[in-house]
Amino acid sequence: MSALKTSDAVNRVAPSATIAVTTKAAELRRAGEDVIGLGAGEPDFDTPDHIKQAAIDAINAGKTKYTPADGLPELKEAICAKFKRDNDLTYTPDQVHVAPGGKPVIFNALVSTLNEGDEVVIPAPYWVSYPEMVKLCGGTPVVVSCGPNAQYKLTPEALEGAITPNTKWLILNSPSNPTGAAYTKDELKALGQVLLRHPQVWILTDDMYEHLVYDGFEYSTIAQVEPGLYDRTLTMNGVSKAYAMTGWRIGYAAGPADLIKTMRKVISQTTSNPCSVSQYAAIEALNGSHDFLPERNAVFKQRRDFVVAELNKAEGLTCGTPEGAFYVYPSCAGVIGKTAPSGKVIKTDADFASELLEQEKVAVVMGEAFGLSPAFRISYATSNEALEKAMARIQKFCASLT
Repeated sequence: MSALKTSDAVNRVAPSATIAVTTKAAELRRAGEDVIGLGAGEPDFDTPDHIKQAAIDAINAGKTKYTPADGLPELKEAICAKFKRDNDLTYTPDQVHVAPGGKPVIFNALVSTLNEGDEVVIPAPYWVSYPEMVKLCGGTPVVVSCGPNAQYKLTPEALEGAITPNTKWLILNSPSNPTGAAYTKDELKALGQVLLRHPQVWILTDDMYEHLVYDGFEYSTIAQVEPGLYDRTLTMNGVSKAYAMTGWRIGYAAGPADLIKTMRKVISQTTSNPCSVSQYAAIEALNGSHDFLPERNAVFKQRRDFVVAELNKAEGLTCGTPEGAFYVYPSCAGVIGKTAPSGKVIKTDADFASELLEQEKVAVVMGEAFGLSPAFRISYATSNEALEKAMARIQKFCASLT
């Protein structure tokens, strides 16, 4: 019997580093190790009760059948209302796409539009899945380095330099996973001026962390800031992060009706509809009370401030204060070249993350997974107690390097 030969498309793709770190941490815990996992990108809060109740009510009402492939009409109406309320963007239900999570939304858009030779501009650090999905769909990721001197954000000059006649999409994530950096209205306006000069470039904006911003930051999305880009922008969001609904798997987007129609064709022949019960919960999430958000954001802000302060006390690490999400992205440039107690020389951020896990049982994600080194990502969406222990261990580890 011959061995299975995998496809060229799959062979172009690397596994998710964030999932790998979370899995490794879980395995060590099951083996009895006292591991603190700071790799997971999900809130430690529970889904709010009124949202859970909407799901229970849907189950009791027998709303457990197939729905339209890309979402219930009632959910699409709620999404249109959300975009108008929060972003001053006007959409109709035929411009809305709902999928089982944010990843399928992005994939459906890319597989609907990319051909061999098409390029997608991706600022780095980036969410690990962006370039891999582009490659899976036959496109070419064009990674633009956006380091700490640029506050981890794409500048108009860097964007201009990355665009070619083959550029099909720009993927823009604000607040960012992995850095937490968020674009101001003026920064988006400046990027918009570049994009207006290149009408072949479409914009996919990932707004999944929209409601998780701090210090009075005023959130904006690019189609809102530059109306001239409305007709070639896909504005993506979901209920995973702000509503603590990662496992419910509901992502959504709004954009030009022709693009949405094509994405509907893709989802009808792949995943089909998202879970019906999750959709009813999402309707309540969008339409119902948001009173829980300020309290939870205050907790996230306190954790962010604590983690940033403690990381900056660690020898060889530097960490800025991000505007949003629940991640920090400290540089570990100051420890590169040092030797761990095991005798291993820290040559890369992957070495740093590996030795930190081995010696102090703290799991972080290495920066090379996000396209910008030497750094690593920490999620502070975990308990204060876990964060206090983790920061002490990181400081101890850094002090042990010679």
